[in-house]
Amino acid sequence: MNHKHRRERMFETGDIRLLMLHFLQQRSAHGYELIKAIEELSKGEYTPSASIIYPNLTFLEEQGLVTANQEEGGKKQYSITPEGTQSLAEQGDLLGSVREKLHSLAILSNNRSIPEMQRAINNMRMALNLRLAKGPIGQETLYKITDALDRATKEIERS
Repeated sequence: MNHKHRRERMFETGDIRLLMLHFLQQRSAHGYELIKAIEELSKGEYTPSASIIYPNLTFLEEQGLVTANQEEGGKKQYSITPEGTQSLAEQGDLLGSVREKLHSLAILSNNRSIPEMQRAINNMRMALNLRLAKGPIGQETLYKITDALDRATKEIERS
């Protein structure tokens, strides 16, 4: 199941820019490499799109925080500038919280991939879909379904 699209708005523009500066501080990279580095940090749970990465690289370049070197074939290799390094250092706490958010997504990915968890999630989804496909739902049935889901939710939250 692909959850990446729902996560597109999970990170603010500034968060993405910080992550990009963070990775560029480690080494110069192409935009695609930045996408892959962020995806890897979240274990595939979040992949920023090219339409997020490239305009932000242009913005960072305009702000003097990164430079771009044109390579053969038209690709640009981005490098952090001293100003970019300073900006990154000034936002260390925010970078830490953004990295923690990505780490949490990686934990989510690992736990969701446990076979028993996959089976239980799929069974719940299938039971709901089968019941909802039967036709109109009366008020009494609606209460029964939502109460069962709410009880399960409370048990999971408190576990």
